[in-house]
Amino acid sequence: MTIRIVVADDHELVRVGYAGLLATQGDFAVVGTARDGAEAVGVCREHLPDVVLMDVRMPVMDGIEATARLQGPHAPRVLVLTTFDLDEHVYDALAAGASGFLLKDVTAERLFEAVRIVAAGEALLAPGITRRLIAEFARLRPKAPTQGTLEALTPRETDVLRLLAEGLSNPELAGRLHVGEETVKTHVSRILSKLGLRDRTQAVVMAYETGLVVPRTG
Repeated sequence: MTIRIVVADDHELVRVGYAGLLATQGDFAVVGTARDGAEAVGVCREHLPDVVLMDVRMPVMDGIEATARLQGPHAPRVLVLTTFDLDEHVYDALAAGASGFLLKDVTAERLFEAVRIVAAGEALLAPGITRRLIAEFARLRPKAPTQGTLEALTPRETDVLRLLAEGLSNPELAGRLHVGEETVKTHVSRILSKLGLRDRTQAVVMAYETGLVVPRTG
């Protein structure tokens, strides 16, 4: 299977550099590049990529707005590119629908791994990193709990979502709940379907934003 990719960054050297690196992989096809968010949306609608590498700070339309506009049926999975690992804009991008984030100084192998993982629908790289990022900004920008959005979940599904937000992998979830991994996958799939989410990263965001999980202060 070939993973179709779009690279969006307003710096030409960064944009061309990422595109060139990705093109060295036999299972990747860079189908387009973009200099700003508006162009990224247009390129994605024309070429229907599987994954978008999306810079946050771009002219005309930033990466957050572009990510939000790309959401919907058959939307690509968005990897946000950032210079700092605790960048408030990254949290906003995750809330807008991004599947995760990458630091711009990422190694080539880590970049390739991230694209493949996200294209497969899994959580990006080390879930704990994204989880800590989300927890930090949930702590800094607390929201009133809105449990109503979780009412569609069964008690077991709510437990699974809570454990997902703690960063547990499928094997760890299976061990904690004393069930098989296939059962865990079924629970996760139903949670995403009921809440209208596309991946585990978005589920973690919702768990914090609804107050199901409270960020640790220590």
